[in-house]
Amino acid sequence: METKIKTSLIIGIAIVVTAFILGQSFKNRNENLDSISVIGLGTKDFVSDEILWSGSFTANSLDIKTAYGKIISDQKIVSEFFISKGFKPNEFSFGAVNFQKKFREIKVQNANNEYINTEQVFDGYEATQSISFSAKKNPELMKRIETVSSKTSELINSGIELTSNSIQYTYSNLPSLKQSLIENATKDANERANKIVNTANGSIGKLKDASMGVFQITGQGSTAEDSYGGNNDTFSKNKTARITVRLEYGLK
Repeated sequence: METKIKTSLIIGIAIVVTAFILGQSFKNRNENLDSISVIGLGTKDFVSDEILWSGSFTANSLDIKTAYGKIISDQKIVSEFFISKGFKPNEFSFGAVNFQKKFREIKVQNANNEYINTEQVFDGYEATQSISFSAKKNPELMKRIETVSSKTSELINSGIELTSNSIQYTYSNLPSLKQSLIENATKDANERANKIVNTANGSIGKLKDASMGVFQITGQGSTAEDSYGGNNDTFSKNKTARITVRLEYGLK
């Protein structure tokens, strides 16, 4: 008899707990139905107002002092080349001279010309000199940098091969741009929510939650997919910035 009573109590408690859980689930489900979540988009095309372009050239010699003297001599030729293209000395800069030991592989053979192993043999020093150009909110200088970056092969006539890096384009006022995109995306999300709810003869209530997506910068017309960590295109002069904002409103 006592066992039956305990069993009945356990079953009764289980029924009460189950009913409570189902009730809470039903309540939460209804609460979720009393809100609407929308995503707004803010986007803007803009033109970069900053440019950075750099290149480098090298000189080789078995003697480090000779390599250094050659790179300094070449530096003067490179400087005169860019000045002849209309640049002022203060519109470009040279980096520090870097040195690297060069080695070449030789095959070691025995008296019977049979291969034994390969050895690294010192082959001299390579001195490297970099040169860089930059401009900010200066369209005329930007244009000159863009133009001359494709003419460095002319230096070959002077015995100098300048290795050119890709031009990098950036924008000087990203914080202001991002702020305007957030405002536009928030306005877009709000308008979407109102249109959806008004169509159903309802009205939105207070804002319950808001979150912002990742800031994306791509080249105009790019088909690149959004990156989880955010895109930041530096190769395109004409860019598109965009951001999303998710808003959740209660319903009246």
